[in-house]
Amino acid sequence: MPEPTPPLRGAPGPGDQAPGRPKPSGARPAPHGGGAAQPLRGAPPVWPYLAIAAVVVALDQWSKLAIEGRFAFGERLNLIPGWFDLTLAYNTGAAFSFLAGAGGWQRWLFSGIAVAASLFIVWLLFRSRGERSLSIALAFILGGAIGNLIDRIAAGKVTDFLLFYRADWYFPAFNLADAALTFGAILMIGDELLRLRRPRPAAR
Repeated sequence: MPEPTPPLRGAPGPGDQAPGRPKPSGARPAPHGGGAAQPLRGAPPVWPYLAIAAVVVALDQWSKLAIEGRFAFGERLNLIPGWFDLTLAYNTGAAFSFLAGAGGWQRWLFSGIAVAASLFIVWLLFRSRGERSLSIALAFILGGAIGNLIDRIAAGKVTDFLLFYRADWYFPAFNLADAALTFGAILMIGDELLRLRRPRPAAR
């Protein structure tokens, strides 16, 4: 019986890869139907929340221009008798006219604080964009901060026109930017309270 011929030197054995075909590298195979493998999905985009902030700024600035074009300083238009008026007032200070009579330097102090706060909020938006409620809250706060910042830089004072009162009690006049700031803060606090009430996963 003839002896088997030994394999030639360099010829592929049973477990070797055929010449010209590289070994698989472990890459994810292409999906059915051809085409390259799809990349993994990243974090949700931040632009919807920046768009919310932009809408707040636009509505705030439009409403202030409309009021200034219709009202004289101090003029009032009653909408809900005994409760609510539209008016035109200016505030050179912060909330509740804090430092309103400081002489002008507060304009740049509050502007600098608003710029720093806005940049910090944008940074927070990029970090928390996976948390929808928190991101919406930050968007409203950002829009409100920028709305009043524009007033301070352009005119050195903030335009207010929403006036609530009852009998001899008056709430300080405010604007849509202030309302957005307040709404965002309330939403942020509510989101944090709900987060604290959620049950924590049991430790293994």
